[in-house]
Amino acid sequence: QVQLVESGGGLVQPGGSLRLSCAASGFTFSAYAMSWYRQAPGKERELVARITSAGGVTNSADSVKGRFAISRDNAKKTVYLQMNSLKPEDTAVYYCNTRVPNGITWSTYWGQGTQVTVSS
Repeated sequence: QVQLVESGGGLVQPGGSLRLSCAASGFTFSAYAMSWYRQAPGKERELVARITSAGGVTNSADSVKGRFAISRDNAKKTVYLQMNSLKPEDTAVYYCNTRVPNGITWSTYWGQGTQVTVSS
């Protein structure tokens, strides 16, 4: 079955950096787009960035442009989110996401999330 396992979250000071990883299994990783979402307390989950199967970045939230970078390693079946110049407003649970075909429809999968806290 499809599994997405995030890691790399933690507590960081404003201006610091973190790299999140999402290890995928149970599907043909190289064939599908991958995304990072985040959800802050009391707010809706929002898309942070999406990367195509070929490595092209198709979506990126305006609030993270120039600071965050999504990438993937198809050989390792892993997607990354490099986060630089972190701000307190980046504090959230970060989720890995993908959509893969399931018969005649598509199914959406989420990881368990990893907490990122930006605070001095």
